[in-house]
Amino acid sequence: MDVSGSLAPQTSTLTKDQARIEQLRDASEKLEAGFLAEMLKASGLGKTPDTFGGGTGEDQFTSFLVQAQAEKLVEAGGIGLAEHIFQALVEKE
Repeated sequence: MDVSGSLAPQTSTLTKDQARIEQLRDASEKLEAGFLAEMLKASGLGKTPDTFGGGTGEDQFTSFLVQAQAEKLVEAGGIGLAEHIFQALVEKE
């Protein structure tokens, strides 16, 4: 009797489900990070001071800094938006 043949489809399905869950969680966190980045920009974070600014180079790379800060906020727990989006996506699946 070959037991491994009957268990193989369940294992691959479980792996596919886990991969899909990870994709949904990643997408939810990216969406929250994007939202937080926009809120940080709107609040003036990363705005170059008028007196001692770094010039055009600083202005060009500020968006990267704000995005990185938003991603770190999400890693630290964020505002809970990613979890709500994730739960809604899982229910939709």
